[in-house]
Amino acid sequence: MEKIIYLDNAATTPVYPEVAKEMQRYMLEEYGNPSSIHSMGEGTQKALENAKKIIASEIGAKPWEIIFTSGGTESNNLALQGVAKSNHSKKKIIISKIEHSSIYELCYEMKEYGYKIVEIPVNIEGFIDFKILEKEIDSDTLIVSIMHANNEIGVIQDIRKIGELCRKREVLFHTDAVQTFCKEKINVSDMGVDLLSASGHKIGASKGIGFLYVKSGTQIEPITIGGSQESGLRPGTQNVPAIMGFAKAVEITRGADKVKMKKLRDYFITELEKIGGKINGSKDKRLYNNVDVSFPGKDGDDILVVLSEKRVMCSTRSACTSKQKKENRILAALGLNDKDIKGALRFSLSEINTKKEIDFVIKELKKI
Repeated sequence: MEKIIYLDNAATTPVYPEVAKEMQRYMLEEYGNPSSIHSMGEGTQKALENAKKIIASEIGAKPWEIIFTSGGTESNNLALQGVAKSNHSKKKIIISKIEHSSIYELCYEMKEYGYKIVEIPVNIEGFIDFKILEKEIDSDTLIVSIMHANNEIGVIQDIRKIGELCRKREVLFHTDAVQTFCKEKINVSDMGVDLLSASGHKIGASKGIGFLYVKSGTQIEPITIGGSQESGLRPGTQNVPAIMGFAKAVEITRGADKVKMKKLRDYFITELEKIGGKINGSKDKRLYNNVDVSFPGKDGDDILVVLSEKRVMCSTRSACTSKQKKENRILAALGLNDKDIKGALRFSLSEINTKKEIDFVIKELKKI
């Protein structure tokens, strides 16, 4: 069988062998329930505490501010719904037009319960209109939720600037950092972040594990009921194997060659432009492994199928929305026309990708 060229790491990543080994250890050997008071339970509880230390240090947080969840979607839901449950008087939620569906669709569900949802527009490069954000924050604003980097176009927002504004106006600030955790430098205190979501399967850990950072003192309530685990905010027995694998992935990712990936990304962008590709979003302030490109007048889905037959894996949009027959609202928010949107492809690289693989993809795209 031909080797797969995997360029869909924004959707999910392969699990590191070291992560799988660590998970197996906590499945077959250290399998105690961390809520049990016997020695095995105490052992896994200490392991969980150590995992929180490793993860918290990656974002400049305290271990007890990390709440383990099943992933980014649950973290996003807990952040917004949990804050809403603790404060019934404020009914305005501010998001960007290019938020992940777990924020965007949740907000429109909350609209049915009397919440006013304000969408901050973005420019052609994918950056939010800061002046409109500044104007919209008022005394009725419950929370501002702006993602750190978009999962489709990879554009990185100025989170520090947004955080400073929210802190000045005394409004809670949440950021979806699923795509930037362990890729971009994050310090929640310096950036003025009150809540932050992240997911394990984007960095070589397993699916089904993530966390929500909750700044100490933040008023928030659980959205599921049934236990005191995770400071009472996420009841239910913790997924210890996945958590330990997540912490191991964080340690491994710290040694990733980000410079190599950025150089490969830039080379890929140059070669795509040579064959008529139009890069969507900012070329500079984007994730070092993200390439979102349009071939105007072509059909991205058709291209994807042909590439897949050649063992090249990529996507046309977020995996969360790829099977929905809807307009690509992210690219539409940038102001792209229908031809550009229809001809869009997303490639997301990893450290194991090579120039030879990129050259092969370019060759196949030329044929198409």
